[in-house]
Amino acid sequence: MARTDFKDYYQILGVSKNATEAEIRQAFRRLARKYHPDLNPGDKEAEARFKEINEAHEVLSDPQKRRKYDQFGQYWQQASAAEAGGFNVNVGDFGADFSQFANFEDFINELLGRFATGTGRTRSWSTVGFDTSGFGSADVEAEMQISFQEAFQGCQKSFAIGNEQVTVTIPAGIKPGTKLRLRGKGQYNPYTQQRGDLYLTVQVAPHPLFRFEDDQLVIDLPITPDEAALGAQVTVPTPSGNVVLNVPAGTRSGQSLRLRGKGWRSSGGIAGDLLAKVQIVPPKSLSAQEKELYEKLRSLRSFNPRGHWPI
Repeated sequence: MARTDFKDYYQILGVSKNATEAEIRQAFRRLARKYHPDLNPGDKEAEARFKEINEAHEVLSDPQKRRKYDQFGQYWQQASAAEAGGFNVNVGDFGADFSQFANFEDFINELLGRFATGTGRTRSWSTVGFDTSGFGSADVEAEMQISFQEAFQGCQKSFAIGNEQVTVTIPAGIKPGTKLRLRGKGQYNPYTQQRGDLYLTVQVAPHPLFRFEDDQLVIDLPITPDEAALGAQVTVPTPSGNVVLNVPAGTRSGQSLRLRGKGWRSSGGIAGDLLAKVQIVPPKSLSAQEKELYEKLRSLRSFNPRGHWPI
């Protein structure tokens, strides 16, 4: 019986299968802003859509994952796990039609039946995207994606390893790419009869406003030319809530303003700083009165930002 829960990530983002990285990134940002839970409080449908959008972007924005997805469809994670365990899976070698298999194990069993080597050696992989470290090893690697807010606040996540349900506590302030070790949650070692460990890499879904630059949390702060020249008080979102930021008069585009204690939490629970990177944004269109005032300002302006040029 074929699987019917296949998610078409290209369809979710509304892009073609030939979409460039820039097109995928642009589609994600547009949809993430539309369906972000902060902009749709209490809307479960928007929350579910946002999770799907993040999942699709996480795969299609990674060239290696996208190649696997294009090749193996709904079984791309399991195919990666099989290859990591030393089993070379190449759909072009045998022309497999994945729709005929109920799950990845059926597909692998079919492969093993065709290409059995008779050496008596076996390699193992799991059915949910876990990667073994190699022959004879009982340690297992896995990857989990959580939301930005879950990473900031901390959370508990449950998932299945075979027939076992595992719950892991994600500490508040975890950074993208952090690896957690779950002792005794790996595979059984056939030689020692003991279980190895599970190494869980935690990925944080991209946020439409915040991003990490190295270990620093950053947000772009768009301001108008008059706010830059005269100064202003601007409401800025932070992971812990909105705050009012004083923009000094004469602020330049590209300048960073620091919001102390409003950034990412450290492993000790202490909040770091949030950097607001200023972007001076001119209006795309002007009313007649605005245009008149800008022209008057130009005629009165004494400042020349290019005055230091030797021309």
